[in-house]
Amino acid sequence: MGATAKPSSKAAHVGVDVGATLAKIASRSPGGGRAEFRLLPAHDLPTIAEEVFAISPATVGLTGAGAAPLSEKISARSDRTPQRFDEFEAWGGGARQLLEQSEVEVPGSYLLVSLGTGTSMLHVQGNDVQRVAGTALGGGTVVGLASALIGETDFGELCRLAQAGIEQRGEVDLLVGDIYREGEIALPAGLNASSFAKLARTAAEGSPVSQPVSREAIAAACMSLVGENVAWIAGWRASSLGSEAIVFAGSTLRNNPVLEAVLVGVAAGTGRRGHVLRAGEFAGALGALELAA
Repeated sequence: MGATAKPSSKAAHVGVDVGATLAKIASRSPGGGRAEFRLLPAHDLPTIAEEVFAISPATVGLTGAGAAPLSEKISARSDRTPQRFDEFEAWGGGARQLLEQSEVEVPGSYLLVSLGTGTSMLHVQGNDVQRVAGTALGGGTVVGLASALIGETDFGELCRLAQAGIEQRGEVDLLVGDIYREGEIALPAGLNASSFAKLARTAAEGSPVSQPVSREAIAAACMSLVGENVAWIAGWRASSLGSEAIVFAGSTLRNNPVLEAVLVGVAAGTGRRGHVLRAGEFAGALGALELAA
């Protein structure tokens, strides 16, 4: 995946969040200002280490599942040992900074939802951050399902397909309007009643679809399945904590308008205000940077 901005060779501080799929790098120059960001595949530790060395940082903060092996690689070639930080603490701190830089106003207590390969949900109250929920549904789910169903594994292409097919997801999902006639139930006809059930129902009735289901519709159904369930879980948890706002962030939201719309829409249905944090995939890296600086 490409860079939003290449780190400056004069950067003095670096933070790296090594997740299950992607490594997020944040760097900041001695003069301060906004951090610069870069994405790399998480499995390519040598390249990640080279990026860090190229910046020649005064401090390095690491977090995420791959922090330990990356620390070993960096330490083997440097007299400075990187500092490692709790992933949730780093995420909370980085998200706080990104919110301050944005025009989004959230209360002091909110639910921070990190959508990566899977999903973690953090309750943020001022400087206190606690993981309070999570789900195995995330970007890895979308790619895994799409790989099995339409043979597509490129996440950027899946986002494009989903956007093109969101109006056709009724080819795949069983909607309320497929079950009830208008006025029979107090639910919108377009609401999803069961993900992918239209395909199963058609097959069970022995009436194959008149034309093949489009790749676009399947991609949209995969994205919606993840988004709807993540947002419902988040809405329930935020409600139980008394938090009015949910902040959605993470690499799965990168250039993904379909998922954004689903998350914010379902959050509203639970009575919560949903916000998508721009550059939110770098919250952990930015938090690690600041903790180490």
